[in-house]
Amino acid sequence: MRQRVLACIALSLALASTAAATGCGSSAANRGKTVLVAYQVDAGQDQFGELMHKVVPVFEKEHPGWKVQLDPINAQENEYYTKLDLMNKSPSTQPDALVEDTFLINSDADAHFLAPLDGYTKSWSDWKDFYPAAKAGVTATNGHVYGIPLDTDTRGLWYNKQDFAKAGLPVPWHPKSWADVLAAARKIKAKVPGVTPMEVFSGTPAGEAASMQGFEMLLYGTGESLYDHATNKWIKPGKGFTSALNFIKTVYGTGLGPSPQQELNPNIQNEVWQQWLPQNKLAIDLDGSWLSQTWLPSGPRPWPQWSKTLGWTPMPTETGQGSPLTHGTDTTTLSGGWAFSMGADSQHKQMTWDLMKLALDTQNNTYYTKITDAVAVRSDVAKQPSYLHESPDISFWTSLVKDTNFRPAYSAYPGLSNDIQQATEGVMTGQESPQQAASTYGQALTSAVGPGSVEGG
Repeated sequence: MRQRVLACIALSLALASTAAATGCGSSAANRGKTVLVAYQVDAGQDQFGELMHKVVPVFEKEHPGWKVQLDPINAQENEYYTKLDLMNKSPSTQPDALVEDTFLINSDADAHFLAPLDGYTKSWSDWKDFYPAAKAGVTATNGHVYGIPLDTDTRGLWYNKQDFAKAGLPVPWHPKSWADVLAAARKIKAKVPGVTPMEVFSGTPAGEAASMQGFEMLLYGTGESLYDHATNKWIKPGKGFTSALNFIKTVYGTGLGPSPQQELNPNIQNEVWQQWLPQNKLAIDLDGSWLSQTWLPSGPRPWPQWSKTLGWTPMPTETGQGSPLTHGTDTTTLSGGWAFSMGADSQHKQMTWDLMKLALDTQNNTYYTKITDAVAVRSDVAKQPSYLHESPDISFWTSLVKDTNFRPAYSAYPGLSNDIQQATEGVMTGQESPQQAASTYGQALTSAVGPGSVEGG
């Protein structure tokens, strides 16, 4: 009992900013006829809360006597994951439904935090309308579905058209190789003073952004990946791994990027989206399709001129080469996204499922996709004129989905992602050479998954 009390105290301290902290001392069953929903609020963006405030009155009307309790967790990405982990570790605090980053599906399923949804989805007529790639993102290696896709995304290059014009660079811009990207950054540095030429997220404070928007967008552009799905083995870092780190070294070692001190700011993503881009302080940003939601009238940094000031273009492969990873194209992109999942210890699974399928039906998913300016996960939503006209850039980002790749979202990935972040930080700060950082990652990889699960090198 003493251990349970101490755990409850520690959990309350860790979750002081959330309503879940008040749940210690009572079991999930004692919530009565209430469905608890946990989700992230970051930098004032609460679009999921907007969706829930639209859905909850309908759900409660359809289910007399039942209530929905919303638990918005105000936290940045990595902090949200930590708080959600703490909530999931105790039946007294685990939410009935939770918003989950799809790259954590396997690890959280292995930890028995999530309930499989196959029994529900097989009889849900809407399930056929979700894109196969979106379904794959919420399906664990054991074959079970552990979430309903909320949205997806793609990645590429954002660029400031005004800065490009000042530097004598073409608009629209279509770089054909990494050399083209770096040449443009160098021209910006030479001809547009006071502007940071390029941002490539690197280092542990940037979290998964350093792994995915930064390093993995580069790695997959070399024709090398992290995991071989044909052999079900992780890939030891090779030439492509080192090339990706060399690109980061060039950006930060030659003054084309922010200073390492700026990049190690835990708020670096919000700085880029809310300050540097709107204030014309950054010329090129390797980033995601979701950025414009920051600049919507309802976003944390409304910016009516964003679509006139910025352009967007695919990220080229290293030398403009095609590969199986890029489906033969000379560009590369990656997709992720978020899912609506069910807590394994929920005592109200049927009611939770009723809420989930209502929240993600065609009408409500369309609404959520529009207010988040996200890439659609349902084919019926993607065909709607209201979706295709919701944002000037949505057709471009949607067009990249057909050639996208996904992270190897297996249970080992979150730990290896942290190792990747450390590798990028070592190179960015000059503490390690690309070769040293690649070697360090290789050792961490073998230690994490075992030598029998590693190939290549």
